[in-house]
Amino acid sequence: MIKLGIIGAGHLGRFHIECAKRIEGYSLEGIYDIDDNRSQQISSQYNVKTFQSISELIDAVDAVCIVTPTSTHYEIALQAINSGKHVFVEKPLTDHPETSRKLANLIIEKKLIGRVGHVERYNPSFIAARQFGLDKPVFIEAHRLAPFNPRGMDVPVVMDLMIHDIDLVLSMIDSEVDHIEANGVGVAGKSADICNARITFRNNAVANLTASRISLKQMRKLRLFQRDKYIAIDFLNHEVQVVKLLHEEPTDMMSMKLDLPDGPRWIAADNPGIEKHNAIEEELKEFYNAIAHNSTYGVTFEDGAKAVEVAHKIMEQITQYES
Repeated sequence: MIKLGIIGAGHLGRFHIECAKRIEGYSLEGIYDIDDNRSQQISSQYNVKTFQSISELIDAVDAVCIVTPTSTHYEIALQAINSGKHVFVEKPLTDHPETSRKLANLIIEKKLIGRVGHVERYNPSFIAARQFGLDKPVFIEAHRLAPFNPRGMDVPVVMDLMIHDIDLVLSMIDSEVDHIEANGVGVAGKSADICNARITFRNNAVANLTASRISLKQMRKLRLFQRDKYIAIDFLNHEVQVVKLLHEEPTDMMSMKLDLPDGPRWIAADNPGIEKHNAIEEELKEFYNAIAHNSTYGVTFEDGAKAVEVAHKIMEQITQYES
């Protein structure tokens, strides 16, 4: 059994507690939260031990989940890694590229497991879409919109919402970032609440990302264009549509024939079935498998650091625009 401790028992921390208690292989040793009243409430509700300090919790476990405000991630993760513990950190890894890079390098140096909670990688719709191949996109467009919630105001919308799509894009485009153009505006606060970023990669692939946390409705959609297919993913409603260009008429789906100069093609659409699951539970299972069975799947600290680096380049562009 892997002894697990959870640091942070707020809104998201509760989901981690519930999921960890269901996963075979974990022994949830307890929690720590800076709010004593909340700690006692959670302890009673979930029948888990409450630790009096982060150090006390770290000393009692093999691995920790850090589900605290972004500004605290670095110091807590650093303490855990230096104590020889495996670390799962909710996204983003840290609030700055330099500290993210330090953690990514240190956890490798210490030969420990680190994972970052970019939960959309585990979204049922994204997993269903991956079977069709998401490795050669030439254009990606993403819209991530949410109503106002003061809980995320400690970081700009780029680090709060857009970073989900930054991570997804980096996982699908195997190329270095060449150029970024971005603009944004703060409405509810000083930092940007609405942002659009256009990321051009060295292989000429382009990603156009839009994020807003002051919208009237929720939307979490991504469209991906490759030379042979178009894939639309709805992360919120768990839907996937795949439109493929085929050289032979398919027998298992409806299609439309195109008479092109170099020969006939067929356009066919598919809506694959989605196998529902709890994405947070799946990423915590993967964290366990990485520790216990050397699984290499999942969002590593290196992946998390790259996402933070791109996010900060986007925010730098917004600052230039404002000035």
